[in-house]
Amino acid sequence: MKIVVCIKQVPDSTDVKIDPKTNTLIREGVASITNPFDEFAVEEALLTKEKYGGEIHVITMGPPQAIDVLKNAFALGADKVYLISDRAFAGADTLATAYTLAKTIQTVIGNVDLVICGKQAIDGDTAQVGPGVATRLGIPQMTYVSKVREIDLANKRIVVERMLEIGREVLESSLPALITVVKDINEPRLPSLLGIKKAAKAQIPTLTAKDIQADENRIGLKGSPTWVTKIFSPEARGGGEVLKGELTEVVPLLVDKLMDSKFIK
Repeated sequence: MKIVVCIKQVPDSTDVKIDPKTNTLIREGVASITNPFDEFAVEEALLTKEKYGGEIHVITMGPPQAIDVLKNAFALGADKVYLISDRAFAGADTLATAYTLAKTIQTVIGNVDLVICGKQAIDGDTAQVGPGVATRLGIPQMTYVSKVREIDLANKRIVVERMLEIGREVLESSLPALITVVKDINEPRLPSLLGIKKAAKAQIPTLTAKDIQADENRIGLKGSPTWVTKIFSPEARGGGEVLKGELTEVVPLLVDKLMDSKFIK
């Protein structure tokens, strides 16, 4: 069984910086971590391998420093890891990112049985890249997966539980497929000392746009139909007013204040 996990290095939530010229995140030299939801994706891949066998390929797109999250994945037990890094990828939105990851899977890794992603990245919160990768690979997708019930390799099928706002939904799909996972799915492990030592010595390949045979018009800023035009902090809100008294007294006061406000004309 061949499993691919797409992970991302994100800025530490307390140390986010924006380039004033491009309105994109400054990643070089910024304290970064593995996207928390992607840790659950890696763990689910490890659990799946332990149960069904196979190999795990972990990929990430980012600047050279993103190699750190790959070393962590390798220390945890991934079989192969790949850094997708090229100046041509800079400024990519979710569409261009999904295209780049899908091209890497197609040209470098080959036929896969299962692709696992975290449900979203904490720096963008779009939850679009996973589904975008599935679309470009032409495989089924199941999002917000909270449990993998069964994988039947002989009949190429997978059964999962999907988290909804009011409950859980059971889905069955053919393989290959892509799932995005939520934090309820497992408890990520820590790397062993032996794994850390092994990762420190590992030679991690860096793939460029040429290596994955990417169309230059579909990557980076050139391949991104969406862009940020302005970034600003919202104005601080003033203190609210608490109306006290009996319900029959408070309701007329509230109506009067709403009628006098800018929200009702």
